[in-house]
Amino acid sequence: MSIALSLKTEQLKSFFENSIFLSSVSSWLFAQLLKSVIFTLRGDKKSKREILETVTWRTGGMPSSHAALVSSMTTAMAFKEGVGSNLFIVTLFLALIVMRDAMGVRRASGLQARTLNALGRVWSERMGGEYHPVKEIQGHSPLEVVVGGLLGIFISAAYAFL
Repeated sequence: MSIALSLKTEQLKSFFENSIFLSSVSSWLFAQLLKSVIFTLRGDKKSKREILETVTWRTGGMPSSHAALVSSMTTAMAFKEGVGSNLFIVTLFLALIVMRDAMGVRRASGLQARTLNALGRVWSERMGGEYHPVKEIQGHSPLEVVVGGLLGIFISAAYAFL
């Protein structure tokens, strides 16, 4: 029993010490924190809850934490396994899909939801009906994705070389 527990503890320790895991999570967290600072400095005062939501959950905004995470994972994989490895190729295409989706599908659906909500409010005011707004999921502009991607690459390179 104690040997099995010792093996599981070693595996868990190896997981949390893995450079790919560490650089990816660090990139995501740093991007979210940076996004929170930018969000806080823009415009009117924000509540503590809004700032906490931005750090932990909110999508959209500068920089893209999705792009930071997947570009960091891909870069770390390149350093660890080499650019000719099968795992690097998988992570590269996963990163391309995630970044394209952030700029394309998610952004388009967010803009459509915003327009639909504006139409719903106008309809509700003019016709007296009840309109329940749909969730406006924010995507990213190309610049937000590029900055997030570069952030992930730099953080992963720092883990590889420092």
